[in-house]
Amino acid sequence: MFKKVLVANRGEIAVRIIRTLKEMGIASVAIYSTADKDSLHVQIADEAISVGGPRPKDSYLNMKNILSAALLSGAEAIHPGYGFLAENSLFAEMVGEVGIKWIGPRPETIELMGNKANAREEMRRANVPIIPGSDGFIRDFTEAKEVANRIGYPLLLKAVAGGGGKGMRFVYGEDELSDKFDDAQNEARSSYGDDHMYIEKVMERVRHIEMQVFRDENGHVIYLPERNCSLQRNNQKVMEESPATGVTPEMRAHLGDIVTRAAQALRYVNTGTIEFLQDRNGSFYFMEMNTRIQVEHPVSEMVTGLDLIKLQVSVAAGEDLPVTQDDVQVNGHSIEVRLTAEQPERHFAPSAGTIDFAFLPTGGPGIRIDSALFTGDKIQPFYDSMIGKLIVHGADRSQAMSKIRRIIDETVIRGVDTSRNFQKALLNDPQVQRGEFDTRYLESEFLPRWIESLPKSE
Repeated sequence: MFKKVLVANRGEIAVRIIRTLKEMGIASVAIYSTADKDSLHVQIADEAISVGGPRPKDSYLNMKNILSAALLSGAEAIHPGYGFLAENSLFAEMVGEVGIKWIGPRPETIELMGNKANAREEMRRANVPIIPGSDGFIRDFTEAKEVANRIGYPLLLKAVAGGGGKGMRFVYGEDELSDKFDDAQNEARSSYGDDHMYIEKVMERVRHIEMQVFRDENGHVIYLPERNCSLQRNNQKVMEESPATGVTPEMRAHLGDIVTRAAQALRYVNTGTIEFLQDRNGSFYFMEMNTRIQVEHPVSEMVTGLDLIKLQVSVAAGEDLPVTQDDVQVNGHSIEVRLTAEQPERHFAPSAGTIDFAFLPTGGPGIRIDSALFTGDKIQPFYDSMIGKLIVHGADRSQAMSKIRRIIDETVIRGVDTSRNFQKALLNDPQVQRGEFDTRYLESEFLPRWIESLPKSE
């Protein structure tokens, strides 16, 4: 087992990883930007090293400085968390080249699955159902038009290097294709340095269902209960839960067979999550694979009792998975909501400043808060707006919904604007309470109603 691990991230995920390292008896090394010098992850780590200025490119994306910090500290492994360099195959390769273990899949796997067009082809070869669309990437508008004529509208333009909604455009007719293709390609180029696109058929009234899989170096595989991540805004998740309503044990086993087959075909090592769209007939279609720990991993931990960060570290150290598939049982129901420093009533404009007061309720069974927030903390304008995750576990979905509504109601944050009132309204929405929503529900139905209900300014 490792003696020292560097955590190449910040915020709540860095805190989450450091806590597990402490419980495993492993020394932790935090990295930080000059803006984050007083942050919680810096304070609780055994060591902390500055890696540059406040902007991500100068610090949390600065591969040279992070590698130097790892070598200087004597870290034997690097855990990238999510975001930043977590799915950067070049960085993962550089880490290995200097003799440090990457806590994640092999660089070639990250590269393969990071190219969304290539990932589709790989899954097709593994007999995993995929969404109808282009074969490989689209080079120009002429090819895009040919694919559109073949599969029909509506369709979705997606950047092959994409993630988090960048480089994506819905196209509802031929008259929109040219402008939206240019827009998506330009955004992909500026966001990822890669303007290659691919096309998928838009499937109406679908749910976003995902399943996390682990595979160790000796080929042992387990999959975790599915998660429903259908409540989204701008293709970014707002609330997640496990298990998904309407997914039967037979469906779960079918999905498990798919992700197991994919992990074995890829000779995957460590953890990854395969995202699917589920249509109204209950069929599942591969969307993409994330080669890292997910933001929403806590709901899986709550219903299985497993520490997924601990599993990641153990597998990276060469150990076999300590559990078999028979050990992975669904126990109750878990819901997570993401708390962000944003102004939902003003088109979700980011909010920065100092936290004057923070109360995140932790009392009661089945309550968990993943956050790096504290009174006096500074919310920086340079990073993602998420400031915490509220997670609950109940005997069933009804009990979990009651708990999550209670703790969002008790949450108090002063000094910056947050999404708390928006999330509170969402959790009190009858369709959300019943679990009757798809990937378009939040933006097309709930959000317009909520905005209309807000007090009108004079």
